[in-house]
Amino acid sequence: MLRTLSRVSELPIVVKQLQKVRNRNAGAVTNNYVVSITNNTRQQHSKLTNGSSSSTINNNNNGCNISNVNSNNNNNSKQWSTRQQQLQISYASRRSYSKSFFGLFQSAAQTGIAKTNNYATEATIEVNRPFKLHRLDEGPATTVKLTKDEALKYYTQMQTIRRLETAAGNLYKEKIIRGFCHLYSGQEACAVGMKAAMRDVDNIISAYRVHGWTYLMGVSPIGVLAELTGAQSGCARGKGGSMHMYSPNFFGGNGIVGAQVPLGAGVGLACKYKGNGGMCLALYGDGAANQGQVFEAYNMAYLWKLPVIFVCENNNYGMGTSSERASCNTDYYTRGDALPGIWVDGMDVLAVRSATEFAINYVNTHGPLVMETNTYRYSGHSMSDPGTSYRTREEIQEVRQKRDPITSFKEMCIELGLITTDEVKAIDLKVRKEVDDATAFAKTDAELAVSHLWTDVSSNNLETKIRGTVGYNLDHIQERKGVNH
Repeated sequence: MLRTLSRVSELPIVVKQLQKVRNRNAGAVTNNYVVSITNNTRQQHSKLTNGSSSSTINNNNNGCNISNVNSNNNNNSKQWSTRQQQLQISYASRRSYSKSFFGLFQSAAQTGIAKTNNYATEATIEVNRPFKLHRLDEGPATTVKLTKDEALKYYTQMQTIRRLETAAGNLYKEKIIRGFCHLYSGQEACAVGMKAAMRDVDNIISAYRVHGWTYLMGVSPIGVLAELTGAQSGCARGKGGSMHMYSPNFFGGNGIVGAQVPLGAGVGLACKYKGNGGMCLALYGDGAANQGQVFEAYNMAYLWKLPVIFVCENNNYGMGTSSERASCNTDYYTRGDALPGIWVDGMDVLAVRSATEFAINYVNTHGPLVMETNTYRYSGHSMSDPGTSYRTREEIQEVRQKRDPITSFKEMCIELGLITTDEVKAIDLKVRKEVDDATAFAKTDAELAVSHLWTDVSSNNLETKIRGTVGYNLDHIQERKGVNH
């Protein structure tokens, strides 16, 4: 929990601040924190207590225990050793969700840091909100490790998705993107956390809010934005648009509400048939959770023990209706009945990663599982929905300020020393330039010629002519220029 101290003389100040915090119990969670601080300075530091060679300060109210190892003075002054003196601080407290006390109370708890040259290379973190389990004796790991490289990767991915969605929204307002357009802003931690746990043999299929997933599954920002504008450089050559993007192992967005869920069960069946050890994430929203085909897919997957994770991305609103007004049971992770379930905080990328890792192992061993990621969308259901007729602007702003997945992750990583503010600025500038360049390209890229509209209808066409084209005589042409070919 404690940040690295630049001077050991700051410790008395820290102790006083800890004492002030002990009565803050509202909305708190009990956690244990351990921080190792290595001091390499040659300076002498002020005393903590009087009259002992090995001093201890105890506070029984807030559980603070500070031990000074290797101090060498019996009188009023103390000297800390000049080389590699280690101070261990153990603090057990009631954790608040505010950002008071030097920003020490973050969305995740620091329980250990490995450092190289005063920079953290790895941290052990306690997930913020506990998992909820259904028909499971044990759940995902609540203590997770995060390396510096992972921190940089996850932050870059979430920031890129946010920028892509902002660009898509602007292009839609300029009437360069037409038709339907559903933005993922606010839900980035769900996709990035799940992708972090996926292996090369794993698959994913989702609904129509998939611009971010398309990018995560290997399509460049140009490929995403050009597809949105209907240009030939799009991942589906401009034929699919917002709801129908694809790439290897990504079976795309689907425009029919809930239809992707039984398709995901079919992908799971294919994995089992091939015996490749893969599985499928079948994503749907809380609005689609009431579709009958979802429960049919649950039943068939359970009977056949298919390696499928049914993921309900619960952003609390199905189109313009809150989940409480639309569903008699809003605990979506329990809706599989015989299928086990997990509830996870969808605004915490590390919690989502941990839950997905657990789920992948489970479905490959026992069969299907339901996972609910509790998240929030900042925009309306689609670009035609202002998103403020069924919820207040104050509600949206509160989530942005208190639960934003990108901001909270960034602040936690800076607090732990995994990322510096300079690195954050560099990433932000790089992402902004990449997305801005892709936006400019997507605006000017040409559409496909009419003769290319009916190419690649089938991946392996057995007939020379395209069926069902009454009044036309169209040859089937395979160009295989799409990303998924």
